[in-house]
Amino acid sequence: MGIRLDKPFLPLREDVIKTVQAQLGVYQLANESGEVCYIGCADARSLFGLRGELEQHLEDPGVSGFRVEVTTAYHTRRQELLMLYQADHGELSVRNKDYPFQLVRLSPA
Repeated sequence: MGIRLDKPFLPLREDVIKTVQAQLGVYQLANESGEVCYIGCADARSLFGLRGELEQHLEDPGVSGFRVEVTTAYHTRRQELLMLYQADHGELSVRNKDYPFQLVRLSPA
């Protein structure tokens, strides 16, 4: 098992989001090309967990898919996914530029 979140993207539609459980975890949003455009988390303050977070992005232009990972270590896992993205692309995605914490350098294999 690697550290990458490599599940296939599901279409960001209301009927598909309803199948996501209301649990804590992380999620990635993708654009039409299947590129990750945002990495977020459903934390203890999230109403209806992952499902609620995804519902907030239903009307986002440029977002067409999502994938989730249920975990209680959502903050650490989100940081890990952000570090992977930064290692792969040299910077964070436009939608994650305002991430408030400093990330360390990660050198994935």
